[in-house]
Amino acid sequence: MNGKAYEVDYATLYDGQTHYIYPQQEVVQDLARVYVDDRGGDVRWSVTDVELHDIESTEPSLTWKNADGTEERLDCSFIAGADGFHGVTRRSIPAGAVQEFSHQHGIEWLSILAEAAPSTHKVIYALHPDGFAGHMLRSATVSRYYLQVPVDDTVDNWPDERVWSELRKRLELRDSDWKLAEGRIVEKRILDMRSHVVEPMNHGNLYLLGDAAHIITPVGAKGMNLALHDAEVLADALVRYHRTGDETGLRSYSEICLRRVWRAQEFSQWMVFMIHRSPEPFLSRLGQARLEHLIASGSSAGYFAQNYVGP
Repeated sequence: MNGKAYEVDYATLYDGQTHYIYPQQEVVQDLARVYVDDRGGDVRWSVTDVELHDIESTEPSLTWKNADGTEERLDCSFIAGADGFHGVTRRSIPAGAVQEFSHQHGIEWLSILAEAAPSTHKVIYALHPDGFAGHMLRSATVSRYYLQVPVDDTVDNWPDERVWSELRKRLELRDSDWKLAEGRIVEKRILDMRSHVVEPMNHGNLYLLGDAAHIITPVGAKGMNLALHDAEVLADALVRYHRTGDETGLRSYSEICLRRVWRAQEFSQWMVFMIHRSPEPFLSRLGQARLEHLIASGSSAGYFAQNYVGP
């Protein structure tokens, strides 16, 4: 902020806890490998025309077409919908059966993935008069960057040279020899900063997980954490039901998950407001005041650490 760096040592502030960076695509690859290779699971890739049937009954089913055009059907007791916001499971719930809460934050990010070694061993959130910039570690050779861009901006407006120039301007510090490491950009896309929650997270014997049930901004990095928590809660409930016939975990699934979802949404909103420049000067000054309080106040820093590192 104002050309100076401030560190929030969240490990010290929150009982020595820290966090680990585990890119989402690697999580998916590792889980699929364990399920298929180690446990003999059956995964069908590249299917189309997926449809859900009788989700309100005790015998729901799925139908789909394989890549070779053959049709298949799966009869089951429960369906776990983890196919994202645009997937078929959320859209299969009848209109009006659940509530959907949405919020547009009026902010967009340009997300950049580059073959560049991290320029730091810490996450950087930079507040600049021209907008937010972020530097996130991914691996020893790959880094993720974010730039706040105007709403309705496009990737075409951001050639590589402009991306690096803007990142240098927003991230580099006064009176410092710190430099941004650069490399080949392999991905650029615009992120619409929005939030969305479905209540309840189930209908009949269809249970929604992850982005199918809730969208959260990347601020605070809670999206995958929430999805994994959903999966853990539902898995425990299903195991309990099939072993004992006890439906308590299934009935409480949505309530348990939504407590964490709304808590994460509140923290994400808190951070969005703090680290971005708003088109409205009054709101920008309020956000700066919040950031200054975070830097100066131990209790505010502790709140940040608990929410950033905690569940």
